[in-house]
Formats: sequence, C-alpha cells, structure tokens
Amino acid sequence: MDKPVYESGCPFEAGDLESGKAALVDYVSRAVGKDPQYASDRDWFNALCYYVRGRLSHRWFHTMRQYYDPGTKVVYYLSMEFLIGRSLKSNLLNLGILSNCETVLQDMGVDPSKVYDCEYDAALGNGGLGRLAACLLESLSTQSYPACGYSIRYEFGMFTQRIEDGWQTEQPDGWLRYGSPWEFPRPTVHYPIYFGGRVVDTHDAQGNARAAWVDAEEIRAMAYDMQIAAFQNDTVNKIRLWSARARQDFDLHSFNEGNYFDAVKTRTDAETISQVLYPNDVTEMGKELRLRQEYFFVSASLQDIVHRFTTTHDSFDALPDKVAIQLNDTHPALAVAEMMRLLTDIHGVEWSKAWDICGKVFAYTNHTLLPEALETWSVSLFERMLPRHLQIIYRINAEFLEQVQAKFPGDDDLVRRVSLIGEDGERHVRMAYLAIVGSHTVNGVSALHADLMCKTTFADFARIYPEKMTGVTNGVTPRRWMVQANPGLSALITDHIGPEWATDLDRLTELAPLADDAAFREKFSKVKRQNKVRLAHQIHEWLGVTVDPSSMFDSQVKRIHEYKRQLLNILNVVARYNRIMDGNTAGLTPRTVMFAGKAAPGYVMAKLHIKLINDVARVINAEPKCAELLKVVFLPNYSVTTAEVIIPAADLSQQISTAGTEASGTGNMKLALNGAVTIGTRDGANIEIADAVGEDNIFYFGLTADEVNDLRARGYDTWAHYNADPELRRAMDMVRDGFFSPEDRSRFQPVFDSLTGGGDRFLVLADYPDFARVQERVDAVFTDKHAWHRMAVLNTAMNGLFSVDRTIRDYADRIWRIKPATIVRKPAKKKTTSRKKTA
Repeated sequence: MDKPVYESGCPFEAGDLESGKAALVDYVSRAVGKDPQYASDRDWFNALCYYVRGRLSHRWFHTMRQYYDPGTKVVYYLSMEFLIGRSLKSNLLNLGILSNCETVLQDMGVDPSKVYDCEYDAALGNGGLGRLAACLLESLSTQSYPACGYSIRYEFGMFTQRIEDGWQTEQPDGWLRYGSPWEFPRPTVHYPIYFGGRVVDTHDAQGNARAAWVDAEEIRAMAYDMQIAAFQNDTVNKIRLWSARARQDFDLHSFNEGNYFDAVKTRTDAETISQVLYPNDVTEMGKELRLRQEYFFVSASLQDIVHRFTTTHDSFDALPDKVAIQLNDTHPALAVAEMMRLLTDIHGVEWSKAWDICGKVFAYTNHTLLPEALETWSVSLFERMLPRHLQIIYRINAEFLEQVQAKFPGDDDLVRRVSLIGEDGERHVRMAYLAIVGSHTVNGVSALHADLMCKTTFADFARIYPEKMTGVTNGVTPRRWMVQANPGLSALITDHIGPEWATDLDRLTELAPLADDAAFREKFSKVKRQNKVRLAHQIHEWLGVTVDPSSMFDSQVKRIHEYKRQLLNILNVVARYNRIMDGNTAGLTPRTVMFAGKAAPGYVMAKLHIKLINDVARVINAEPKCAELLKVVFLPNYSVTTAEVIIPAADLSQQISTAGTEASGTGNMKLALNGAVTIGTRDGANIEIADAVGEDNIFYFGLTADEVNDLRARGYDTWAHYNADPELRRAMDMVRDGFFSPEDRSRFQPVFDSLTGGGDRFLVLADYPDFARVQERVDAVFTDKHAWHRMAVLNTAMNGLFSVDRTIRDYADRIWRIKPATIVRKPAKKKTTSRKKTA
C-alpha cells in the first residue's frame, strides 16, 4: 500500500512544488473524500486546512509536553471573545509556506483568493476586546510563552450586519454552517455546570463545616481545541472553547408518549447557552442567558485548570507558582467566586488559605471607564441562578469591608461606595469590584486610561490597594496587520531594513530617516495607492458606489457607539456638503469618508446614527456637485477580513472619542502602523501615538479629559454651543427637519434632542468648532503630497511601541511572572523495517 504523502516531510518548506501538489491531491482524496478532478474551491480549502493543521500538530504536541513539565508556569487567558478572523492564510504565513502554497494552487488551476474566501471569519468575538485577545494569544505563541486561551464555542456570532434601506438589520452569523476544519472536538473532556438549586450546610469526613449545592440543574461543558501557531517558530498554543451539552440528550419516554418537543427540550435549553455571542440582554430572559453564559464559561475553564494542576500536584500550595489567570474585562469576574467554591467546597481547602491562593492567581484587565459598561447583576438573579456563589460573594464582601473599616476608620461613605453589593436601586452585585478585590493586579490598557482609572472610576480602590493598580498599553500583531494585510508595505520595509522587524517592531525606527527621502516616499505612496485601488474595487462590489482612489480615504471604522462620536464626524460631513452646495469649495480636497462598524442590537440611538450616515450618504452620492469632492460610504458587516482591506488603504484615521472615555483603542494603532495619519482627541492610546510620532505628525483637536471634567462641573450649556456656530446649527437643523429623510421628517428628531435638551453627554457640540478647524488643516496638508507622505512614513516608522509583543512582555514580566519556554522539535526517529520492532 502506498505511503500517505502527509506522513512525509513538508514539501512546501523544501520548495518541492511537485511533491506539494501530490500532497494536496492526497489530502483532497483521503481527508476530504473528493475526486481531485471534480474538487471545488471548498474541497481544496478543506484539503489545505487539514494539511496545515497536520503540520502544526507535531509542533503542538511537543509544545504541550513542555508545558506539562511540573516546573512550568502557564498563563490562562479568560475572555468572552477571541476575534481571530480567518485562519488559513495566517497559518500558511506562520509556517513560512504561503508563497509556495499559492504557487502550487495556481499551477493546479485553483485561484488562491477563492480558496481563502471559502473560510468564514470565526464568530468568536465582536470588536476591539476580542481582537486584542486574539493578538495577545498570537504573540504568546510567537514569543514561546506557555499559555492557553479559554472562551465559548459560539455556534453563531453576535450577528451578520446587513444594511437595508439604510437601517442595520441582524442576521445569524453561522460561521459553522460548513463545519470548521480548525477545531478538534474533545468529547472525553467535559465538566458538569450547575444552575439554580439550593445550598445546605453539611460536614466533611473530618467534621469540618462545608456547604453543599444541591437540587441544581446540571448541564455539561464539552471542549473544542483550536491551534494558535507562532510566526515561523515551533510553538503552537491553543484556545479551548466550551460547547454546552445536556446531561441527557434525548428523553425517550416523552418521545414514545408523543411529546416530541419535550423529548428534546432539555437538550435545546442547554445548547442555547453556547449558541449566540452576546444575546440581547434588554429583557430579563436575555440577562439570565448572559449570566448563564458567563458562569458556564468560567466554571468549565477553572475546572479544567484545576484538573490539569492536580494531575501533578497533591496540594494547592504551589498553584500561584504554576498558574496565572488573566480576566479580560468583567465578563469572567465570576471566576473569583468559582475558584473559591472549587477550592473550599470541592477540594476541602480552608477558607483563608483558599482566599490567599485566589488572590495570588488572578489578575484583571479593565477596558472601560464608563460606569454603565461595568457589569452588575441583580441579587435576585444571583439568588435564583447561583445561590452558592452569592453566599461566597457576601462573605468576601464582609471580610473586605472589615479591612476597609480598619484601614479607614469612620469613613462609612467609603465603605458604602466600595461594597461589592450596590444598594442604589435594586440590590446588585458589582462584578468589576469583585474582580479587583480578588486579583493581585488591576491594569488599564493605556497610560491615560490607567491614570484615569485611579483618579475616577476606581479612585477608592486606588486608595485601598495602591500597589494593585498599573497600566499595560495595548498592542497589535504586525504579522496579521502588516505582513498579511499589507504585503506591499511589508515587502518595501523588508527591502530597506530586513525581515526581522516582523518580530522586533522597534526596528521600524530605521525607516524614520527615509521620511525625508523622496524616492522612498514615492515607493511608499505607490503601495498606498495600490491598496486604495483594491479597496475602491471592493466598495463598488459591496455597494455599487464608485470612489476615486486619488481622493483622501477618510476612515472611521469601529463599533458604533455614542462615545466614539460617529455623530461628530457625520455632522462635519453635512457641513462640508453645504460648503460644496454653496460653491464655497476653496481649500477642500476630494474625500471619500468611510464608516464601518456594528451597533449592539438593543442600542437604539447607535442604530439611528447608522441610518443617519446612510441617509446622508444617499443624498451626497446622488448630488452631481459633490461627485469630484465628496463621497460617503457605510461598509457593512465590519470584520477582521474587511478590516484587512480597509486599514492598509486609509489615509486619515478618525479617533475622535470624547477625551476620557476610550480606554486605549487598537484600531488607531493598526491604522497608524499602515501609514494612516490620525485625527483625534487626547484620549486612550492617541496620546502615546502622538508621543511616539510627534505632535506635528498627528492632528489633535478638542478638550482634554481634565477640560471635559471642568466643563461638566461648571455646567454645560448645549444651546449656547448650538447658537454660537452657524455652520453647526445649519447642519443640525437639516438633520432635525428631515432634509436627509424627506419620507419621514421627524426621523432624526431624537438625534437633535440628544445633543440639545438631552445634554449632549459626549460633548459633540463643545468639540465641533475645533474639529472643523483641524479638518481644514487636514485638507491643506493632504494637498501637499510631500508633507503628507512624510507624515505617513513617520507614522509607520515611529509606532513600533504598539507591537503586541511588547505588551505581552510587559504582562509576562510584571503581572504573570512567566518565562518563555524553549520549544524545539526533535528530529523524527528513523523507522526500521525490522519485523520484530514493527510488531
């Protein structure tokens, strides 16, 4: 019998293209089960995926063996989101065989781009939080840190965004409709998860008091693993995803009695937990499902971590020396209470010892300063769903408040403010507070955010735990966001400074002198032009709108939210339209203004902003006077894959959140590294971008965070700002009076009201005059191509700070206290033909 090709070495690495072709034919036959003569693009996609994951598996096994060494400390990253995008092209790049694979496919008459398009973005995340988590895991592998990510295997993502008559509509994001070749089901790895029931007092065999959680509903969490490959080294880490299963899939008795729906109800109810990312929690049922999701994910992950630890340890004394657990935002905060339950109730660890262990294992990353974004859950919901955890939280809170009273005697208001149980309105559990109290380190994600975290939202905790508070500035992976997404720019950089920059982004500073080199600037601008032509083609394909690649590609691509202020941008677009219609076009440079992003399904105002953008776009794009000066497009269903096309093509990066509201941002980093110039407020990582590139190479505008607070303290008169600026007033009146919505004149009255009588919470009107003034300066600089391209080159050259590799080293050294492992594949042993040894 012929030896399968997939048991041999990698022909793509060796450049043996004929053997590579034979390998793919072998895989499409043996693994996919398709005749190569009739194989479709999807068949070749699956064959190539199976080939790649086979090559990764040997590295993966060796990596895992290293991590199971009792001396190795592993970081476990708990996140409700991992927005990893497509995996095939990324894995080919990481293996170093991308070019050779594409050559083989083309030689076989298969279009690589069509093969890539067969893959759906993995619907395991929504926005910046999930993309950051994916970048962190990729860097952990690339730098060979022992790590594992944990999340939920969502059957459907948050939603696929469609734009119908200008409105966002949500469709299921069925990324698993054809299955996923990247996941490894682990049916033997499953853990019980409980909900409801009651708690009774009992005693263990030694007579110690214990709590027993009884009469609870039980479901099962089953594991699926996905490989996370390093960039051109031998490390392969993993994400372990949990899928919900009923304890009993099918009730045969109900079925035989004709109760067919009842026969599968238990299974349906259980599987709902892992069905959709972020179910709409406007309703009570939605809130309950959201909390069930969070506990399901946390409990399964911690049970898995504890199980792995106890296979090599007889006690939990060494747990903090071998395990670091990072809570990515408040979603996994229940891990603190769950770890205490596992240690005390299941493994019999004494409470104070368990609490000491717990506090040395967990660290918490905060991602927001907005109080409404800090998760809380009603006490009544906890009592009904997680009664044992509520008891644990009560005890943690009581002991914590005793410590606060001892440290700050007589300050009863402080005790009330920091209590884990909020008493204002319906009694509720403050999950961020639980994460802070239960963690040894709490980090913000930019210098400004870390500072404001200690001065505003968590000022009380900064007084109580000053040693806990720190900052770790976010980063992005240059492998995905430059090498893969922008191959033209990557090749240009490599030609001038060598390839090492992809894993040492500080090397980009070697490009800085070339910003004054006219020949290099010309090459740089040609790469940008090629990327813009590609995006222009995509825009026409997506929307049927023709845009000019010579125009400024002005980009605001991010989640749709009032604090991110897409409204400020579109009001300025309306003002620009008015100038064109009035014939006042002096100083205006041609622009294509691009918006992209999703609004949460229950976020009515954000969805109304999407409709406004599309209605304004409809009017402007149909106006002949605007044809050469202004186009507006809303690009639907923003995702990792669409971002990989948009970001390399952007000229201007709009980062215009109200100062003090954006924790960091990572889109700003991706855009700057790809040569886009930022217009932004002094918010989040914009400040560090400006520090890196110099304020002459960024367009700052607007109030600072301190000025925002001062304005609010003095009293913010929205009508005064409205009346003081004729250009702004005219644009707002057009929106209010239905100029852009003649079929429904009152459609955007709520937008107008939110800016005036509603108090303009995010200070759109206060920042508008400076925003408009700086936009005029943007026009002027863009007209001077030499000046603009110089700024663009410096943005690429000076933003190496924002490599996620630096972020990971910061976490590893200061928070997790972990070291890189040495992962080297051992050469395969030669097979013997000896009959005895074969037997």
